[in-house]
Amino acid sequence: MSKTTRDRLPPVDDTTEWPLTYRECHGTYHTQCNDTDYEPVSMTVLMAVSSVVGTEPDDLESLSACVDPDALNAIVVNWYEDDTRASDGSITFPFNECLVTVYADGEVVIDPDRSDGGRVHP
Repeated sequence: MSKTTRDRLPPVDDTTEWPLTYRECHGTYHTQCNDTDYEPVSMTVLMAVSSVVGTEPDDLESLSACVDPDALNAIVVNWYEDDTRASDGSITFPFNECLVTVYADGEVVIDPDRSDGGRVHP
């Protein structure tokens, strides 16, 4: 019986610097990118995936190989500035053998078992 990535990774507790929670029912990790944060969403993605896979951010594959970090940051800033944004707007991309989804409300969802580009349901 082979183990999935989720079986190998322990749930992540909240930390002061990067609050990250695990939803056992979906097997996904969640964090929030707040519109008042100084750090761009691309940094939130790097730090959260780093915590999930248990490695240093510098040891991850290049984020720019999966998604344009500047475009990702610009989209999220645009969502925050647009009061009429759709509440279901999102962007999903594979990153470091995980599937990452960033939602218009700032939620970042990481699914360590799906890097195939499929839809994540939080």
